[in-house]
Amino acid sequence: MNEMNLEQIYEEIVKQMEIVKERHTKFVEKGNKSAEADTRTALGEIKKLITPYRKASVEECKNLKKK
Repeated sequence: MNEMNLEQIYEEIVKQMEIVKERHTKFVEKGNKSAEADTRTALGEIKKLITPYRKASVEECKNLKKK
């Protein structure tokens, strides 16, 4: 993953959560199996973003303390 800042990572997590919400709803309401596969994919992407988010968050906090 490219070096993303805290805000970029957050926005990507939000984007992936919107996909989860939309595709899960489609699966539940219409039984669309590919929608549930898309949901699992988006959840995997969120999982990959958690560690970089935590690292970026710690860095942001350190930088705020220095100011």
